[in-house]
Amino acid sequence: MKTDDFDYELPEYLIAQTPILNRDQSRMMVLNKETGDIDHRHFHDLVDMLGSNDVLVINDTKVIPARLYGIKAETDAAIELLLLKDTGNDIWECLTKPAKRVKVGTVISFGEGILKATCLEEREEGIRIFKMEYSGILYEILDKLGEMPLPPYIHEKLEDKNRYQTVYAKAEGSAAAPTAGLHFTKELLEQLTAKGVTIVPVTLHVGLGTFRPVSVEDVTSHKMHSEFYQMSKESSELLNEAKKAGKRIISVGTTSTRTLETIYQAYGMFEECSGWTDIFIYPGFKFKAIDALITNFHLPKSTLVMLVSALAGKEHILNAYKEAVKNEYRFFSFGDSMFIQ
Repeated sequence: MKTDDFDYELPEYLIAQTPILNRDQSRMMVLNKETGDIDHRHFHDLVDMLGSNDVLVINDTKVIPARLYGIKAETDAAIELLLLKDTGNDIWECLTKPAKRVKVGTVISFGEGILKATCLEEREEGIRIFKMEYSGILYEILDKLGEMPLPPYIHEKLEDKNRYQTVYAKAEGSAAAPTAGLHFTKELLEQLTAKGVTIVPVTLHVGLGTFRPVSVEDVTSHKMHSEFYQMSKESSELLNEAKKAGKRIISVGTTSTRTLETIYQAYGMFEECSGWTDIFIYPGFKFKAIDALITNFHLPKSTLVMLVSALAGKEHILNAYKEAVKNEYRFFSFGDSMFIQ
C-alpha cells in the first residue's frame, strides 16, 4: 500500500483560513460508507438526522497556547518551541525550531525569564525534551506567553482564539484542536440531547501526529507518535450499554475514533483507563468500536485520509473528496465537515 494512493488534487483557495461566523452553518457532506452515495447538507441538519438510538462520542481535550517564542540564554538566538507532550514532573516533549541550535544543556528563556526551558535530550525530527522552570501555574504562564498553535497551512491571524476550541473543551493539554468538534454549538448539543441522543466524552490530547506528514513510500512503514488518552468509568459504562443495546456509536473526529478503537482492541469492551496510543488506522483495519464518523476534510496523503479510507473504502473517499472540490467545500481545520455513516 503506497502513500501516493491517498493523494488528491486540492486547489489552494479551498483551504479555509478563517472559521465561518456561525459554527453549525458549515456544510456537511453525508457519505454512505457501503454504497458511496453522497448527500449535501449543513451541520445543523444533524438534529434531523440523529435520534435516541444514537451515541455521539466527543473529545473534550482543550488546546493550550503551546507555541512559545524565546531566546537562547547564551547567544540571544531566537528559538521557537511547540509543546507537544507533558511527560510529568514539568518535563515536556517539544517540536523545536531551529532544532540544530539546541543541544543538551541549552537554556531557553521566555518572557524575560518568567519561564525557562533546559534541554535534557535530543531526538530526531526536531524533537527535544525540556525541563520547565517557573513560579506559579504553568498553564497560566502559557496564557500570558504562548500562542494558539494553528496548523502551518493557516496564514490568517485568528481574531478570537476560542474559535480554535470546541465549545465543550475541558481537559487542558492539546497541541491542536480536534477540529471535527468545532462545528458544534451549545444550542445544537442541547437540541440533540433533547432528541435523546447520548453524548459521551473521552479525552485524547492531540500531539505531533497532527503536524507530521507521511514521508515514507510504504504506508505500513510510517511511525505514529503516541498521544495521551483517557476514558472515565461513566463514559465506559454508557458506551458498553449502547453496544449491548445495538445503538449506533458515532465518533466525532479521528481523535475520538483512535481513542475508542485503542481501548476496544485492548479490552474487547470499553473500560475506564488512560495511557498512550500510537494506533495507526489504514485500509484493512477492522473497526470494533465505532459505527459512523463525523470528521473534516483532511490533507492529501495524511494518516487521517488513510483512517477515513479504512472506514469507507479508498475509492469512496477519493470520489467524495473529488466531489467536495467540485462543489467548493472548505478544507482542513476551519473547513466543512463530512458525516460517514
